[in-house]
Amino acid sequence: MKSRRLMEMESYILSHTSASMEELCAVFGVSMNTVRRDVAELAESGRVQKVYGGVQARTEAKGLVPYAERSSRPSGVKRAICLQAARMVRDGDIVFIDSGTTTMHLMDTLKGKNITVITNNIEIMLQALAYENIRLIVVPGEVHRKTYSITGEESAAFLSTMNINIAFMAATGASVTGVTNSSPLEYAIKKAAVKQAEKTVLLVTGNKFGVTSLFSYATLDQFQSVITDASIPADYLERLQEKGIEVQIAGEEKAPGDVS
Repeated sequence: MKSRRLMEMESYILSHTSASMEELCAVFGVSMNTVRRDVAELAESGRVQKVYGGVQARTEAKGLVPYAERSSRPSGVKRAICLQAARMVRDGDIVFIDSGTTTMHLMDTLKGKNITVITNNIEIMLQALAYENIRLIVVPGEVHRKTYSITGEESAAFLSTMNINIAFMAATGASVTGVTNSSPLEYAIKKAAVKQAEKTVLLVTGNKFGVTSLFSYATLDQFQSVITDASIPADYLERLQEKGIEVQIAGEEKAPGDVS
């Protein structure tokens, strides 16, 4: 199927940084004319660009953007995603909340529940202090200012001893190669959370699909649910549904005082 080949070709280019036209012919078993057409179509997405003799990833989309910059972006859709996520949580649950600027909105939607929250997300820690009904467990480690999170080998080791009912995970990107993040310091923590959770839920905006960053901490198959927004590409929506992964599409939520 062409759409699947395009997804896999894009993911291959992003994960390898660049590829020659001959290399793509060999890897995907298609003619040079087909590769030229596919590359031209992929280049329109803006995530890859044609260069002499081949194609390369646009590197500006793959790095680690500082937390302060990411958190200042419009968050209505992210709040809506978290509102959907909160409906999965029952009183008594043990919940892991990953670091990220989408997951940071979870506490506001969970504040009325009697639950245990385990997190390395500093924003979640600060918000949870106000709610005595929420038992807060903070992973040990070192503060990483760029991601506003707690990181370190001891963080992952500690998390590997915990029982988790549901883990709400963030990501820099999600593609056919896996669910990825840009920070090597958070990689082991994310892997541990996915491994320990009975149910793993990916919370990402639709523009994260088709994006690949440095470290794949999980495969798409390791998630039982994905909560995103209507901008998810149709081919990725189809792929998730084919894998039997529940996909919830959240609408935009306005913050109190928004008039737009």
